[in-house]
Amino acid sequence: MKILIGIPTSFHKEYCLNKFSEGIKELTFKEKEILFVDNSKDNDYIKKIKSLDFQAIKGPYFDSPIQRISASRNIIIDKAIKENFDYILFLDQDTIPPKDSIERFLKGNKPIICGVVFSRAKSLNGKPAYTPNVYKVIPSDKELPDMIELSPEEIASNKLLRVVSCGGACIFASRKVFTKIRFREDLRQFEDRWFCIDLYKNNIPLYCDTSIRCRHLVTNRDYVWKDGELIKSK
Repeated sequence: MKILIGIPTSFHKEYCLNKFSEGIKELTFKEKEILFVDNSKDNDYIKKIKSLDFQAIKGPYFDSPIQRISASRNIIIDKAIKENFDYILFLDQDTIPPKDSIERFLKGNKPIICGVVFSRAKSLNGKPAYTPNVYKVIPSDKELPDMIELSPEEIASNKLLRVVSCGGACIFASRKVFTKIRFREDLRQFEDRWFCIDLYKNNIPLYCDTSIRCRHLVTNRDYVWKDGELIKSK
């Protein structure tokens, strides 16, 4: 069983590179290969990644960060197919899964499973709130169904649950999934949402292992997302 851990990244994530590298080195599954795909405009950041003894290659640079991320993900997919990896674990470079997460994903025995990665948002009272960014279907007759986030009780259940959409920060997928779909490279935003839509339209079931709750290194960020762009934080 060969696992490729694919990490699309850029200099925007330099603030958490050291913490992430420490976390990723603690993953206990043995038969794995780690690959960073750096889509920064220059070569400064890839040199920093390589200085920590990680394998890293350059991805294409586009003005749109979403296009860069999608293209980097597809480079990872190409490598997995060409070199006959069984699964890909996609990780954002600010996301650290539990050290035995690969073993848990494999135990789930599904074509594609996501972990839980809480995103920081503002609540109605203006204070920080953390949402799981994993959604289940609201039953309806619509071609593309409505959805709602998993409840706190569902997140705490430690169960493998059927879902319809998730963020792209922690996704474990069989190589076979990518014989049908890839990440779209013509988008300005929400490449992970469109990926989940394509899963749904191709009848590829998506699951969430709610026991795999990741650390999300969202404090001390130098850049934040706004309207599909990365902008300097204050």
